[in-house]
Parts: sequence; C-alpha cells; structure tokens
Amino acid sequence: MNYTALLITAAVIVVAIIVFRRFKKAGRPVPAVLRRGCPLPDFGATDESGDPVRSTELHGTAVVMLFVRGNWCPFCSSQVENLSAHYKDIIDLGARLILITPKPLETTRRVAEFFEVEFEFWLDDDLAVTKQLGLLMESGVPDDNRKEYGEDTIWPTALVIDPSGIIRYTELSKFIADRPKPQTLLQELRVALGK
Repeated sequence: MNYTALLITAAVIVVAIIVFRRFKKAGRPVPAVLRRGCPLPDFGATDESGDPVRSTELHGTAVVMLFVRGNWCPFCSSQVENLSAHYKDIIDLGARLILITPKPLETTRRVAEFFEVEFEFWLDDDLAVTKQLGLLMESGVPDDNRKEYGEDTIWPTALVIDPSGIIRYTELSKFIADRPKPQTLLQELRVALGK
C-alpha cells in the first residue's frame, strides 16, 4: 500500500514539474495585435515635451520600441543601460528608438540621461495604450513604489517595426527579469530593413 501511494505521489510530482516547465517556457502569450506581420496599431501617447504623438506618425521610419515599467524596475534600468551601447548602431541604420513608459516620465528619462543617450520617450500616463495593446500588468508595481507610480504597469515588451509600419519582431518578457539582448534587437532591425 505504501509503495502504491509512493508511486502515485511521484507520478503527480513529475506531471506537476512537466506542466510547470511548459507554462514557464511558454510565458505570457503575445497579444494578437502585436504579432509578427501585423501592422502596428494606431495609438496615441505624449512625448517628453508634453505634445501628443501617434504611432501612425512613425510610418516611413523603422523603429525599435520598448515598453518599460519605469526607473523603479532594476531590470528596466539594466535594459536601458545595455541598450545604450547599441544606440548609435540603431540610429545609424536610420531607425528610431522609442521607450514607452507609464508615469512619471521625468524619472525614467533620468535613466537614459545617466547613460548619455538620446532615447525618445513616450508617456502612457493613464495606461490607455498599455490596455489597448494587451500589455497591462495588474498589481505589477511593488508595494513600496505604489504611492508614486500607482498599482498597475506595463508588461515589458520589445517590438521592431519596419518603415511600412509592420511589426517584424515581438518579444514579451516571459518573466519580469528577462529582456531581449540588444544584439538581438539590432539583428532583427537589420532583417526588417533588409540589411
């Protein structure tokens, strides 16, 4: 009897491990509107000067677009730092590098200024774009930061968009800590530009 119970317990544990690994590997699914080959949806945000901007204004230029949670997130700060070494390569290819972030814009901008790069920042203050694109991370802000940043935030995501406005690469972070390598974004940008 104990032997049978032990076998059943072992089988349940093995199945649980397999299910967990598959779920862990799969991560969050890419929203349908952000899948490779789809046009970048039309959405509006605010630039660093407080002026309205629209995604449709990007047509004619390739774009590397990152949705970042904010400067309170050590993984986002690390991503900006790592990307700063490749910023010139992206710009030299004729592309734009845009970071979309929830509030507050000023503190996120300081991260880029610290690394002396001129990233473009778009603000999604009320998370309307985040919700429209299916990137909302509910209760994603740590308790210590909620007073300043609110409770909800953006699911970390990277896009490469070609000059005709078609998404050529989408990477949602499977976990909060993982981000695509800057070299991967640069390579995908070259592919999108046919270079």
